[in-house]
Amino acid sequence: MNKLFILAVFLCGSILYPRPAPAADAAQGKTLYRVYCTQCHGLSGDGKGINAPQLSVQPRNHRDRAEMSARTDDDLFKAIKEGGQAVNKSILMPNWDGNMTDAEIHDVVAYLRALCCAGAK
Repeated sequence: MNKLFILAVFLCGSILYPRPAPAADAAQGKTLYRVYCTQCHGLSGDGKGINAPQLSVQPRNHRDRAEMSARTDDDLFKAIKEGGQAVNKSILMPNWDGNMTDAEIHDVVAYLRALCCAGAK
């Protein structure tokens, strides 16, 4: 009976006080960004990737501080996970939910935040 009580207390505590999500890793986000995003957004994040000239809608400049500060982390997460159309942006921005986990997408968002504040506009 004591074991059941202890288990019940543990489960209730886990539900009421869940562990915080691990902090996003911008360094890991940079690696993922280079794999999935640079073709359109460029190595420096300026929106001038190798595919950009062929696109009818130019990719976002992730180094533009003003533009990026107008986007919440949730907006960025949703755009990466569900694609541009999910946030009323370009349908050319693919969804990456089949390629990255939610934690990895949070890592990319952390990298985008570091990138836009690293110096550009």
